[in-house]
Amino acid sequence: MKRFTASACAALIACAALALRAEEAKKVELKCPVSGQAAKADHTVDFNGGKVQFCCDKCPKAFSADTAKFATKANAQLIASGQAKQVKCPLSGGKLNPEAKKTVASVEVQFCCNMCKGKVEKAQGDDQLALVFSNEAFKKGFEIKKEEAK
Repeated sequence: MKRFTASACAALIACAALALRAEEAKKVELKCPVSGQAAKADHTVDFNGGKVQFCCDKCPKAFSADTAKFATKANAQLIASGQAKQVKCPLSGGKLNPEAKKTVASVEVQFCCNMCKGKVEKAQGDDQLALVFSNEAFKKGFEIKKEEAK
């Protein structure tokens, strides 16, 4: 009986370790919205209810000087980092259809219909990002997650 219990515990620990590794692999490397380099948690600015991370201490200054220029990429980072969640279609503000989804900038985004999804699929690069993560789209489709009371 002791052997079985020890084996079961070892198997359980191995499964937990595998699950933890899988969760770590899912984490998206956040990019600085100004430079595109890897963002670091020690360089942040409050934006749209969350904290945007930057690669160095110069980029927050550039961001603050012209937030409109970098807002789309900053909003995408808020979503990728898990600070914001999707609640509606970013194009129409309509109810989400789980079958109408597309990955944009490493973020799985749902739409209300295949017409909105198709519009995003046809767009390329920064135009695609702007359709989904501009300030207007962010306000229509996303909200900052509320911290749970402890």
